[in-house]
Amino acid sequence: MSTETENKKKDLIRGGQFLVKETKAEDVFTPEDFTEEQQMMKDSVKEFVDREIWPKKEEFEKKNYKLTEDLMRQAGEMGFLGVSVPEEYEGLGMGFVTTMLVVDYISGATGSFSTAFGAHTGIGTLPITLYGTEEQKKKYVPKLATGEWFGSYALTEPGAGSDANSGKTKAVLSEDGKYYSITGQKMWISNAGFCNLMIVFARIEDDKNITGFIVEYDPENGISLGEEEKKLGIHSSSTRQVFFNETKVPVENMLAGRGDGFKIAMNALNVGRIKLAGACLDAQRRTITEGVKYANERVQFKTPIAQFGAIKSKLAEMATSAYAGESACYRAAKDIESRIEIRKEEGGSHQEAELKGVEEFAIECSILKVAVSEDIQNCTDEGIQILGGMGFSADAPMESAWRDARIARIYEGTNEINRMLSVGMLIKKAMKGHVDLLGPATKVADELTGIPSFDTPDYSALFAEEKEMIAKLKKVFLMVAGSAVQKFGPQLEDHQQLLLASADILIEIYMAESAILRAEKNAKRFGEESQQEQIAMAKLYLYHAVDLVNQKAKEGIVSFAEGDEQRMMLMGLKRFTKYNNQPNVVKLRNLIADKVIEENKYPF
Repeated sequence: MSTETENKKKDLIRGGQFLVKETKAEDVFTPEDFTEEQQMMKDSVKEFVDREIWPKKEEFEKKNYKLTEDLMRQAGEMGFLGVSVPEEYEGLGMGFVTTMLVVDYISGATGSFSTAFGAHTGIGTLPITLYGTEEQKKKYVPKLATGEWFGSYALTEPGAGSDANSGKTKAVLSEDGKYYSITGQKMWISNAGFCNLMIVFARIEDDKNITGFIVEYDPENGISLGEEEKKLGIHSSSTRQVFFNETKVPVENMLAGRGDGFKIAMNALNVGRIKLAGACLDAQRRTITEGVKYANERVQFKTPIAQFGAIKSKLAEMATSAYAGESACYRAAKDIESRIEIRKEEGGSHQEAELKGVEEFAIECSILKVAVSEDIQNCTDEGIQILGGMGFSADAPMESAWRDARIARIYEGTNEINRMLSVGMLIKKAMKGHVDLLGPATKVADELTGIPSFDTPDYSALFAEEKEMIAKLKKVFLMVAGSAVQKFGPQLEDHQQLLLASADILIEIYMAESAILRAEKNAKRFGEESQQEQIAMAKLYLYHAVDLVNQKAKEGIVSFAEGDEQRMMLMGLKRFTKYNNQPNVVKLRNLIADKVIEENKYPF
C-alpha cells in the first residue's frame, strides 16, 4: 500500500465516529464541491426531468404505468440507469457521490418515477453487481444498465415484512441437481408489472437464513402477478403481488451462497437507505419553489401572502430542513466514496469495495433515511398549507407530492426499525472496538460529578458557540445511551422506546453538525457576507435540535433512572443543552425567508 493511501486511511473517519471525533469543516464534502463533471451530470438530469417528467405530473396521477416504463427506457438510453454500474458491464462507472446526485435530481418531480428508478437501479440491479458471479454479471448487468431490461426485488411476503428473514417461500433442489423449484407469494413488489428479472428470496429446506436467486420473468414458468395495488400515492409505480408455483431456476442463478440471502437483503437496504434520503431532496426543493411562487403571487389584505410572518416562518423552516438534508446526505456519500476508493487502492474488487464502503456507514444511512423522509413529509404538508384550499386540490401539485412522500417513511425498512438499527449498530461497533464510546462516556460521567467551569468563553469566531453546543449534545447522547447500556446490557434492544429516544438524539446531532460544517466551509471560502442565509439556516436547525434533544433525553432519563442518579443526569442535561447566547429565532427565519422570497425559488 502506498504511503499516500496509508495517510488517507489514517485521516479517514469511520462510520459512527462523528459522535466521538471532531469533524473539521474542510474535511466534509458539500454540494458546493461538485466537480465540473458532476455539475454537468446534474444539469442533464434536471433537464431530462423538466422536459419529460414534470410536465406529465397529472398523467402520473392517472395510474399510467406505461408512461413510467417509457420514461425509464429513456433514462436508460441517456445512461442514467447505469451511473454506478462499472464500465465493463455497459455502465458509466461513476463514484458514489455522482450516483447520489443522479438519484437526488431524478426523483423530485414525482414519486412514481422515483420509485421505479430507485427499485431498478438499487435493489433490482445492485445485488447482482455486488454479489453476482462474473457469468451472472456479464449476462444480466449490461441489460439492466442500459434499460433493455428492468429489475425488481421480491423480498416482502404477507407474513414477512420488517422480519424479512421469516419468509415462507421455498426453494427445492431438483433430483438431477440442475435447478431449484421456487414456490411462494411475494407482495408490494415495485416494477413487478414491467420487469424482466426479479431478485427473489426463498428458503432452502430448513435453513436458518433465506437464499437469493436471479429469476427471469416468464409467465410460462409458474410466475403470475396479482392486480395493481390501489395505493395512497406513487400511483404510476407498478406494485403487485407475485406468485411462484414451482418456478424453475437454474442452480447457477443462485446469488452468492446458500443462506446468504439475508446478508444480501440487509446490505442492499443500506445502499437503498442513503439513496432514498437523496431521492427526497429535490422533492423538497421543488415543493419550496412551488410554495414561494404561489405565496409571491397570492394577494390577501392587499399584500402578497409571502410578506406575512406566518408564511415566512414556514418557508424558512422548509428551506432549513432541505439545506440540512443536502448537507448530511452529501457528507455521508463522500465518506462512503472515500472508503470505497481506499479499498480499491488496497487491491479490493469493485464488489468488495462497494459493499464494505457502504456497510461502514450503515449507521449514517439509517440516520439519513429517517431524517430526510420525515422532512419531505413536513415540507409537502406545509406546501399544502401555504396554498390553502388550492393546496388541497388535485389541480395543484402539492397534494400528490404529499401523498407520494408518505411511502418514504415505510420502505427500505420503516423509520422505527431504522431508528433502532442506528443505535443498535453503534453499540455493536463500540463493542467491536471500531468506535470508542466507553472512553468518552466515562469522561461525561466524571464531568457530571465534577465542578462546572464558570469561565466566560470566547465566541468571537464564526460558529464557536454552535460547535460547543454540538459537542455538548454529543455528551447528552453518551450520558443517556451510556447509562442505558450499563443498566440493561444486551437486553437494551427489548427497551424499544429508549432506543427510539436515543436515536432521535443521534439523528439531530448528525443533521445539525452537517449543516454547521457546510455553512462554515462555505463562509471560509466564499466570505461570511455572502453566506448570511446559510449561516442562519445552520443556527436555526441547531436551535430546534437542542430542543428536541432536551425533550428526548429527559424522556429517557425519567424512564430508566431514579433518585440521585436521575437528579444528577437531569442537572447534566440542563448544563449540556444550555446556550450562553440564545439565537433570535424570528430574525433568523426572516433572513432565510427573505432570500427565498426574493429569488422566488429554493436558492441554496
